[in-house]
Amino acid sequence: MPTSPPAGRTGVVIVGSVTADVTTFSQRLPARGETILGDQFTLFLGGKGANQAVAAGRAGAQTSFVGCVGDDLFHDLIVDGLTEAGVDLAHLRTVPGPTGIAHIRVDASAQNDIVMVPLANAELSKEQIDTALDALAVTSSVLLTQLETPSALTAHITARGQELGFTVILDPAPAAPLPAEVWRSIDIVTPNETEASVLSGIEVTDPPSAEQAGRWFLDQGAGAAVITLAGQGSCVVTSDGATIVPAYPVDAVDTTAAGDAYAGYLGAALANGAPLTDAVRLATAAGALTVTKHGASPSLPVRRDVDAFLASRAS
Repeated sequence: MPTSPPAGRTGVVIVGSVTADVTTFSQRLPARGETILGDQFTLFLGGKGANQAVAAGRAGAQTSFVGCVGDDLFHDLIVDGLTEAGVDLAHLRTVPGPTGIAHIRVDASAQNDIVMVPLANAELSKEQIDTALDALAVTSSVLLTQLETPSALTAHITARGQELGFTVILDPAPAAPLPAEVWRSIDIVTPNETEASVLSGIEVTDPPSAEQAGRWFLDQGAGAAVITLAGQGSCVVTSDGATIVPAYPVDAVDTTAAGDAYAGYLGAALANGAPLTDAVRLATAAGALTVTKHGASPSLPVRRDVDAFLASRAS
């Protein structure tokens, strides 16, 4: 796993999904077949890839996004949201048809469930990825990707990133089995406890079981595993050992995009030369701040707020 970015390559590239997030808020989620009255509705930029790009941009990193958006009424919502975060859109491709959609339901305890319909995201191609990564490798050192894009492309994205000298980070969400060769092209994998359990077959409930699952990822060929455990913090597993980075307790109102804030800030910190454990600490703070606000992209914090949050917790 690369320990520091090559000279001049301090940018972050995100290859991933983008959606229009249709979110409803209610005291509880309806039972099967039940209709209930909600409290609030929002429509914002979303998608794991786009959220991570916004997070990395707000963290202060030079950020580029590679993905596909439709030519429908949601097109400008997507473009404007990414542009406002300072994200380079030279490799965002507009394709005929509808933009991806995510239907999110959030209850009073801040938990959510999501149905994501890929739509335009399914048009992402190897040719688009190759063109983008070849161009961006000159200025960027970290590549982030997830599993909301076509699964057949994951191996191509990670292998191409490795060839070009990127630090390749996989956020394996939504969790799905991957070909064995994919793990060997991943420097850092960042599952939550549920995703780690699904992928490794090890039930992850606490730091010891997270370390065990982390060892499984390393055995498959990944360079490092960072397993998030919500209120129990993060378990960072490398060939040198395991470290627990504590969580920052906050009053959560909506957990949507917390993992994306975490991933984006992690990538930005690593591109800036931070050691992995320090990058995880910054990412943990960003994730904590995210759950204190409603919505996906609107809840992603800017760097000065994350720094202030960390300073307040250190005093």
